Amino acid sequence: MADLQTVDPEVSRVKFERELANYRSMESAYRKRGWILLDAEFPEIFVVFAATKPRPPPIVAAIVLNFTDHDLRPPSVRFVDPFTREPIPAKLLQVQMLRRAAIPGATPETIRALAQQGGVQLTNMIQYNSPDDRPFICLPGIREYHDNPAHTGDSWLMHRSSGEGSLVFILEKIWHHGVSPIEHYQVQVQIPAVNVLPSLLAVPE
Repeated sequence: MADLQTVDPEVSRVKFERELANYRSMESAYRKRGWILLDAEFPEIFVVFAATKPRPPPIVAAIVLNFTDHDLRPPSVRFVDPFTREPIPAKLLQVQMLRRAAIPGATPETIRALAQQGGVQLTNMIQYNSPDDRPFICLPGIREYHDNPAHTGDSWLMHRSSGEGSLVFILEKIWHHGVSPIEHYQVQVQIPAVNVLPSLLAVPE
């Protein structure tokens, strides 16, 4: 569904500004988590995420949230290039949002034991059909989730008053499941073969 403004634009703008003000009130705390809000002009907010545990801290994700038709519809969330702000395909996305499957009745001790044995199933909340597709977050409160035909039975209107779909709610989910778990770099070094001319190997007299 296209980003079509059917709600009175001033109503959406007021709610957009309310979301932004709520974020600004805690901005210094969010920045310590690695959340960096770079731009906010109705209907879009541009945020990048840095992983704060590795040194130096890398930028691992960037998103644009679109609040068109808010809040008759939830915000749209697009992963973008942090420098160009252009949407990126799944194959270029460097972050995953892993979530543990629910284990009814399990205690924290049981879950830890299962995790040590490799018995905890993890699913990626970031979904796509092919590596060239634009990835989307499979989470109630996000437009792409509710617009997906697989979720027609889970209407946004059932979540609208719950706080899901708010700016901070969405950023918190991305940070908690995708950014906060990153603790260190995994570096792979490839040294290409070099053809050295025989004359360069000669020992001078």
